[in-house]
Amino acid sequence: MKFLGNVLAVIVGLFVFSILSVLLMLGLIGILASSSGSEEVKVSENSVLHLDLNGRTIVERTSEDDLDLSIFGNPFGQEMTAGLVNLKKAIGEAKTNDNIKGIYLNTGLIMAGQANLLELREALVDFKTSGKFIVAYDEAYTEGGYYIASVADEIYLNPLGGIDFNGFSSEGIFFKGLFEKVGVKPEIFRVGEFKSAVEPFILEKNSPEARLQTQSFLDDMNQFALHGISESRGIGYDSLKRINDLMLVRKPQDAVTYGLATELLYLDQVLSKLKDKLGIDEEDDIKTINVTDLNKTAKSKNITSSNRIAVIIAEGEIVGGDADGVISSDKFAKEIRKARKDDNIKAIVLRVNSPGGSVVASEVIWREMAEAKKVKPVYVSMGEVAASGGYYISAPADTIVAQPNTITGSIGIFGMMFNAQELLNDKLGITTDVVKTGELSDFMNPTRPMTDVERTIIQNTVEDGYETFISRVSEGRGMSPEAVKEVASGRVWTGNQAKERGLVDVLGGLKTTIEIAAARIGAVDDYRVVYYPTKKPWFESIMEDLGNSVQVKILKSELGSNYTLYKQVEKLKSYQGVQVRMPQEIIIK
Repeated sequence: MKFLGNVLAVIVGLFVFSILSVLLMLGLIGILASSSGSEEVKVSENSVLHLDLNGRTIVERTSEDDLDLSIFGNPFGQEMTAGLVNLKKAIGEAKTNDNIKGIYLNTGLIMAGQANLLELREALVDFKTSGKFIVAYDEAYTEGGYYIASVADEIYLNPLGGIDFNGFSSEGIFFKGLFEKVGVKPEIFRVGEFKSAVEPFILEKNSPEARLQTQSFLDDMNQFALHGISESRGIGYDSLKRINDLMLVRKPQDAVTYGLATELLYLDQVLSKLKDKLGIDEEDDIKTINVTDLNKTAKSKNITSSNRIAVIIAEGEIVGGDADGVISSDKFAKEIRKARKDDNIKAIVLRVNSPGGSVVASEVIWREMAEAKKVKPVYVSMGEVAASGGYYISAPADTIVAQPNTITGSIGIFGMMFNAQELLNDKLGITTDVVKTGELSDFMNPTRPMTDVERTIIQNTVEDGYETFISRVSEGRGMSPEAVKEVASGRVWTGNQAKERGLVDVLGGLKTTIEIAAARIGAVDDYRVVYYPTKKPWFESIMEDLGNSVQVKILKSELGSNYTLYKQVEKLKSYQGVQVRMPQEIIIK
């Protein structure tokens, strides 16, 4: 009883602590919100834009009124994010604002896909045409963090820091052995030798086809990144590739020796360098401004223009229903329909960042895209990934724009079920008994092996779905079905490779896509961009995510490095049924 009493005391204590923490946070948020709303933000003379992206995940867009609460730590374990749209807007404003003299950049442990890194990097390259400086400093750089920092005029590294500069890799996790141990048998249905999303459940390593495509796009993406760094740092490509291939930057001094870093300095020394650039005394403080505050000072351009371009941000997995945080078919069909029926919207740009998902949900969104195209110009801007279902919903566009290092294609389809009879009967001692009126009344029952009739029905459904997918791409791209099949079979391509094969029209980012749309409607200098869906205020988002964030923090604490594996297993829930999804979970590092 004493043990149970102690457990109860701990539970009550944790509950009370959580309530008090929430109340305290609400009070703090209220104070911050009221103060931020009452003061007009002004950019001081001789200021620096501080882009602190260390440890932040780059998403497409965050709330315009987002506050930086990092000074209070991260007590609820929330994922720290930064919006690409918001960052690019601030960089553009810093370029033209005379009070801002340069950018101080911290990107060492940034988390983002290659295409989003490229868009951010391009914005910084454009900023440099103003003649203003960019100074970068960090204690450690990942490959992606250094890719962004390499654009800086000066790159400083902590004397005991390091740069991860050894090329790209992608490691898959395979569950075949686990399923064999627990007595679960996957039932697989697919079309296309490259549709390898199911391979982690039936193999112990990559198939030759999966290895071929992964090697191909990794090589292409790494080569592209090296060319960009070579140009920025003034290092010959062949020399840089050798440094990268052999991981010659092994100690901090190596980064300076090989030209990747300017000098090894501590933070206070870097700040002294910044003060010299600003022409202020050592005892003076550096005036900095963050992204959110700078964007509050930016004046909206062409706010009264009747030529509006709707940019619909479609980010996440494709699912049915009306959920947040994903591309839910009901929600996004409604957004596209709203833009189609609004006479002030002259063109639609769908910004796609998705590995795919439900084939039915993809079809629902495809239909709305096709209907919108009948009324006004429709364009697609591909972000980090627009593959499988992400390509499906892109197919109707007049023009598809992708970055050279976007991951796209994966035109294929699969279905998967799990037979848990051995797990239930032999491992757990659970048996079942079914009474049914027809031969297929318990169709796809996971407590027994599938029958040949069931397998035939599902395989035919998958094959029909594949033909539908091919026809959608064929119609949208103006290609014959045979030509589409030559680049389909579930194979993944980079944006570069996709353009060569007719799956992409133009290489570029969201800005390029918007400019193409503006030219099409004859409004090159007279248009206004309107983003959909509308972002919720930052405090509302925080409170909605609070419960999930606490749960995630607890799981990460308990599982440690196994948290990634846990997330993979959790995804199995969404793999049931027919899917148009990326051939595998691709994490490039």
